Amino acid sequence: MESLMKEYAAFEEKVKRTILIDSLSPAATEAVVRASLDQFGNVIQVKFIPNYLEPKTVGLSALVELENADQAKTIISEISSSSFMICGMPRPVRARAAEVEMFDDRPIKPGRKIVCRWLDSSDPDFEVTEKIKHLVSKHAEEAKFCLKHQLEEEENLAKKQTEILNAAYKKYELIDSVVGNRVAERLSERYRVHVANAEQH
Repeated sequence: MESLMKEYAAFEEKVKRTILIDSLSPAATEAVVRASLDQFGNVIQVKFIPNYLEPKTVGLSALVELENADQAKTIISEISSSSFMICGMPRPVRARAAEVEMFDDRPIKPGRKIVCRWLDSSDPDFEVTEKIKHLVSKHAEEAKFCLKHQLEEEENLAKKQTEILNAAYKKYELIDSVVGNRVAERLSERYRVHVANAEQH
């Protein structure tokens, strides 16, 4: 019993220094997550949570274990106030403290006993279970709607970023063409403005 209590206590400490990150891009690998978070703390482990209910294109979730609880709090604060970049694109990533129930390999809590049984329609608890089933179904539909809205926002964001990049590139091409055909030099002579010669640098 004492060894079980020690094992569970160690597990609880692990939970305190672990965060849950969701809405990650499917392109996010362990190396990408580590590279993004190592600047704020020492990443011990990245464990992706498989999603069997949503399309594969939907962002993943991951449990990220840090060296200590303070680093976990720092990262949660940073992600809530800054953009999380994946492959050069910001993602609406969320981060929060992990909970015991999020770990599929969690040890059995000492003294806890789980009892399962089938319920008959005449059972007093049957009505409660029916309400819970209804709430779960309602929650699933709400989550599906929110996910659809989130994906639409991400597509709009990606479109805007592409437009901004294309506009910036066109400006660069225009400036490069002006400098390249000595127009800038002639204009500087006309208006007596000093222009640094790029070849001198």
